[in-house]
Amino acid sequence: MSENPSPTLWRRYLNFPLIWKMVIALVGGVAAGLGIAALGLQDTLLPILDPLGEIFLRLLQMVIFPLIVTTLIAGVTSISPKRLGRIGTKIVAFYMVTSAFAVTLGLSIALLVSPGAGLSMPGEPAEAEDVPPVSETLLGIIPANPFEALTEGNVLAVMFCALLFGLALAFMMDSENDAHRDLALLLRRGVEGAMELVFKVIGGILQYAPIGVFALIAVVMAETGFDAIGPLLKLTGVVYGAIILQVVVYLVIMLPFRVRVGRFLVAAKDPVLTGFVTRSSSGTLPVSTRAAERMGVKEGVYGFTLPLGSAINMDGTAIYVGAATVFVANITGVELTLGQIATVVLIGVLASIGTAGVPGAGLLMLSMTITSVGLPMAPVALVAGIDAVLDMARTAGNVAGDLVGTRLVAGSEEGMFQDPDDPAGPEADASATGPDTAPTETSTEPSAPEPPVAADGASVGTRDVT
Repeated sequence: MSENPSPTLWRRYLNFPLIWKMVIALVGGVAAGLGIAALGLQDTLLPILDPLGEIFLRLLQMVIFPLIVTTLIAGVTSISPKRLGRIGTKIVAFYMVTSAFAVTLGLSIALLVSPGAGLSMPGEPAEAEDVPPVSETLLGIIPANPFEALTEGNVLAVMFCALLFGLALAFMMDSENDAHRDLALLLRRGVEGAMELVFKVIGGILQYAPIGVFALIAVVMAETGFDAIGPLLKLTGVVYGAIILQVVVYLVIMLPFRVRVGRFLVAAKDPVLTGFVTRSSSGTLPVSTRAAERMGVKEGVYGFTLPLGSAINMDGTAIYVGAATVFVANITGVELTLGQIATVVLIGVLASIGTAGVPGAGLLMLSMTITSVGLPMAPVALVAGIDAVLDMARTAGNVAGDLVGTRLVAGSEEGMFQDPDDPAGPEADASATGPDTAPTETSTEPSAPEPPVAADGASVGTRDVT
């Protein structure tokens, strides 16, 4: 009986965790760049490293629009219009409002601190494109020609079209007309197939990402030396500090609803820490579900709000995108206009619907934002180098937001919350008699869609980075 052959070098590379590959690329790029600068080899080695980094930036830009179209349509059609009743409307409104607040918070703190000030990218200074006023930006969301919006790189217009067609497809799937419903299901399968195709491409890009990050960081360090380290540490402090402030805002929001904040923190501790370590909102769902049960939330609420939150709630990522956009603007010497700031907020809210479970979601979402406000992509390389460190904090923030929204919605719906310390209290009576908790209604509710499964059997929905 022959022994199994040892895995090839390529297979070992694929099996090695991405987070460690990125860490090694970051450290190696810094060391290589400083070594190149010390030895004076810029003219010899930088022409070799430059194209390797440029390939990574172009690959990121290449997948932006296929990703927007497929994931937004799939995300909208995953929720039946019938389910968007009281609970659905409340939780979606909570997620959208807090995402808008989060990206504004990240922008505000970053504008105050200016994390990228004093640092410039090597080479000629990049000029940002002219950005139209806010009124023109809002009108530009509705394109006269969707294909022209694609070719011109109008991110908001492409998002609008995808949302519109996704809503139309969702209503077709819910139609009483059998022919319409069958066609809609066929289209939905096509969208799922296209989405999986995009995810496969993104998976390949992420395998190349360590090489691209190594090259880009090495080039920057060879030109700037230690000057880049301070701004990166400042950006990390801005993101972590803003996420902590966002959590404090969550706790303040809960006070008027008479939520026991101490009990909430005790129950939420495990899923938040799990999200921090695993960097996956979807992968944290089992822990979040148990936490919701310990809080006293009924399955009729958390069974819908938590999976939905892992798909569309990205408060931590929104903070990261706002702060990183200011970081890029600081490096390029561009002062963001009111129109650009409004665009960043819109992108932060709209992109959260489609990109939450995608690998490298924060980096892809940042690339969308940078493209939409007309800033150059080159400084994104610096952010990519520390993306894993930032991702831990933003995933923890995402999970905390999911649990806060779930607890508030449960408390606002009769019979959907029971205080664990008072099982015989009024809330328990309501849960026993309330119309929202009839066994047949709860049991017949369709569960939230499971994440797509890749060909190798791995869950695509967890996708490592949220």
